[in-house]
Amino acid sequence: MQCTITLIHYNNMIEIKNLSFGYPKGRRVFNDLNLTVEQGGIYGLLGPNGQGKSTLLYLISGLLRPNEGKVTLNGTSTGLRLPLILSKIFIVPEEFTLPAITMKEFCLLNAPFYPKFSFDELSENLKAFGLDTDINMASFSMGQKKKAFLSFALACNTEILLLDEPTNGLDVTGKADFRRFIASHMNDNRTIIISTHQIHDVEKLLDHIIILGKDGLPVINSPVSLIADKLCFEMIANGVKPSQNEIFSKPTFGGNNIISVRTDESPETEINLEMLYELAAEKPSEIKQILLNN
Repeated sequence: MQCTITLIHYNNMIEIKNLSFGYPKGRRVFNDLNLTVEQGGIYGLLGPNGQGKSTLLYLISGLLRPNEGKVTLNGTSTGLRLPLILSKIFIVPEEFTLPAITMKEFCLLNAPFYPKFSFDELSENLKAFGLDTDINMASFSMGQKKKAFLSFALACNTEILLLDEPTNGLDVTGKADFRRFIASHMNDNRTIIISTHQIHDVEKLLDHIIILGKDGLPVINSPVSLIADKLCFEMIANGVKPSQNEIFSKPTFGGNNIISVRTDESPETEINLEMLYELAAEKPSEIKQILLNN
């Protein structure tokens, strides 16, 4: 009798279905949220303060569990916190505490949980940040702690990397190093979700943009390529007649920043993420319709 074994290949897809969540004695953060994050690419997660961006990352990582609905990775609930799933996910919260040990000791304790961890990559990351594995982390400043933890997170080489306000506490050089690290560590098998208010620190990195509205549901959930195909972002001087397709305008020095609907004759322009965020806040229904209209 011949035995046939079928190997199933998963694409490390995150699926959020009919998710509702609220903290005890607090308001409901999400009501019936549905979202899919495909494998590969850097996702920017944006939205107003208090609309659940950090909470969503904790739900994806399995640190929180939905009141209703589910969050799955490769079809398995992250809330079960199974070792096979946890080894694929790493989260860097906005605030965290590191133990009073050396980075080398920290790695000996934590690296075994991540099968693809690379000590060589960790050393390279730390060196670029001006740190080494022998320094006691108790002596680190806030910025040094962020650099050390980001270095470890990237060296884990998990398929899913969740970053909550990753550039907070970093100086200008540190932010530039962060962008370079993220770009150099990307591959087709890794998905990075960045939740941030520091839009200018990450906008050049993003492949996909998710903007949550005041109700906690996505106003925009689109690849950068689609947004660039649908919209034009320009600065026009004072006195210049705006385009008939203009949908949003904001005064700036010497003129106005505008967003208009792109036509076949319009050139492709670079996305102004700050303007897009403001448009989503002021005209959520209109921008949804434009991006959904094929």
